[in-house]
Amino acid sequence: QVQFVESGGGLVQAGRSLRLSCVASVYRLDDFAVAWLRQVPGKEREVLACIDTDGSIYYPDFVKGRFAISRDNPKKMVHLEMRNLNPEDTAVYSCAAPHSSWCKEHEYEYEYRGQGTQVTVSP
Repeated sequence: QVQFVESGGGLVQAGRSLRLSCVASVYRLDDFAVAWLRQVPGKEREVLACIDTDGSIYYPDFVKGRFAISRDNPKKMVHLEMRNLNPEDTAVYSCAAPHSSWCKEHEYEYEYRGQGTQVTVSP
C-alpha cells in the first residue's frame, strides 16, 4: 500500500509557475509507477503526468509541455513543475500510484491516491 501527502499548492497569478511535491509512505517507491492527477470542480479526475519505474514519462496531449514530472526514489518524493498556469488549471492536485510498475491511462486505474493540494490560479 502507498500513501501520499502533497504540498506546494496555493494561490498563483495566471502566467506564473508552481512546483508541487508529494512524499510517499511506502517501503520502496521504486516498485511503483507514480503520477499526478487533478480534479476540477464538476469534472472528472484526469491524469496529468506519469513516470514509470524505469523513468519513462507520459503526458496527455492537453498538457502541451507545460508540466514536468520527476521522482526521487531515495527520498520517496514526486514533483510536478507547472508553468504558464491559467485559471483553467484551478483544481485539486494529487499524487497517485497504480499497483504496477507501469503507468496507466485512466485515473480509475490508480488505486493509491493522496488527499491532494488545492491550486487556484487567478486571472
